[in-house]
Amino acid sequence: MKNTSLIWNAALTVAVAILYFLHFKGATPDTTTTNNDAAKGKKIVYVNADSLLKNYAYYKDFQKEFESKAYQLDFELNTKGRSLQNEVQFFQQRAQTLTQEQAVGVQQQLQKKEQDLVQYRDSNLKKLEEERQKKTEMFYANIFDYLKKVNKENGYEFVLGYSKGGGILFANTDNEITGKILEGLNKEYAANKKPEKAAPAKK
Repeated sequence: MKNTSLIWNAALTVAVAILYFLHFKGATPDTTTTNNDAAKGKKIVYVNADSLLKNYAYYKDFQKEFESKAYQLDFELNTKGRSLQNEVQFFQQRAQTLTQEQAVGVQQQLQKKEQDLVQYRDSNLKKLEEERQKKTEMFYANIFDYLKKVNKENGYEFVLGYSKGGGILFANTDNEITGKILEGLNKEYAANKKPEKAAPAKK
């Protein structure tokens, strides 16, 4: 999971910068505006990507859900694997008491069970990966959509993603808006989050 966080940090840093570059690259250059910007200083702010991953409720919930499902699948596969191994050992113990035809039949059954287990594992791992990708896409969509809303009010020229060890070597904390972005993202997530079904009252 650490490798996943590092990859997301790097991707977030690049993706946020690209989003705002694309947003402004289509604008027609204006010498007066450019000179004014140079005089006033460009409106560049940044979000701490590490803090975003650590404190964005959507990401934390998704990580818990994903880790729980991965653990459940691993537990289930181990249980099925041990059960199959026990069947193999039992067959080996009584192989001499079986006829050749019976032994071949049991071997075929065990091979079929092994193939089914491998297929079950691969199928569920694929589903888990597809779900992770879908959640990741939603994660970025949530951030980009909220940044667009914030930018309409503030008119930032760039919103950069800063992370330790990333491409940005230094960032002045006066230009950091992580807290503001996190607060807004978490409010939207809480408002849109589906309430869990309450457990039925005991009679």
